[in-house]
Amino acid sequence: MLTIKKTLNSSVVLVEQNGQPMILLGKGIGYGKKEGAKIKYDDVSQVFMPVDNLYVKQMLDSIDSIPAVYFELVQETVTYAEKVTGQKLNNAVYFALTDHLHFAVERFQKELPVTNRVFWEIKTFYRSEFSVGEFALSLLKERLSLELPEQEAANVAFHIINARSGDTTDTNGAKYAHLVGKIVNIVRYTLGRDTANDDIHYTRFITHVKYFVERFFADKMLHDNEDPLFEHLQFKYPKAMNGAFKVREYMEETYGQTISNEEVTYLAVHIYRLLAVVEADS
Repeated sequence: MLTIKKTLNSSVVLVEQNGQPMILLGKGIGYGKKEGAKIKYDDVSQVFMPVDNLYVKQMLDSIDSIPAVYFELVQETVTYAEKVTGQKLNNAVYFALTDHLHFAVERFQKELPVTNRVFWEIKTFYRSEFSVGEFALSLLKERLSLELPEQEAANVAFHIINARSGDTTDTNGAKYAHLVGKIVNIVRYTLGRDTANDDIHYTRFITHVKYFVERFFADKMLHDNEDPLFEHLQFKYPKAMNGAFKVREYMEETYGQTISNEEVTYLAVHIYRLLAVVEADS
């Protein structure tokens, strides 16, 4: 059993476990509860997290001003996101996304415009995360009778992308989407080929580009080792290697970071696989 230190709203309580403050989220868990009351933790329907995350600490002062319905629909959204992406998300997303949606609704009610500079990239290259955004908007429509613009689905997707990478702001999601879009366009232009966005081979290629981008921003790029494939691919698949070299050139000029031969090989292999399918179909 946990001891309630403070009821923040009907779905969020501050509790104490072994002298450490913790946040407990769950539909209706704070309803009618007062300081000192005992509460049982159900790890199936509730979220339990320590108050050691900077974003969580900052949110504590404003939680009581956010209606419980936002926390409840975000819990449903995160559960859906983890099912769709097959990944466990950083718990800070519960607060970051709740704060975002509450503010998004306020903007909408004031008829302020919604902008998203990488809306197309998010919708095209991060389809699973975008579908989570659509799910969140459907919950808002169902619970609050508000139909937010489609751009907000992409904004929600930012939070899902960042929660997978361990970040809590929406700026990294935008960076990821922008770079994925740039790389795909460089490859298309260099190869002089295009493919249907719903093609399974194209989807697989995008998945590998996203892995590449995530490694880059996490500073976990592959480092040069003895890579016999590098020379082999230059000789056997020059078109694919040319595309990979163009990507390296862009990234080194834009970000000032060296891209290893091993990473170039990684890109070239997946460019070749895509190109082989496109040429076979043409």
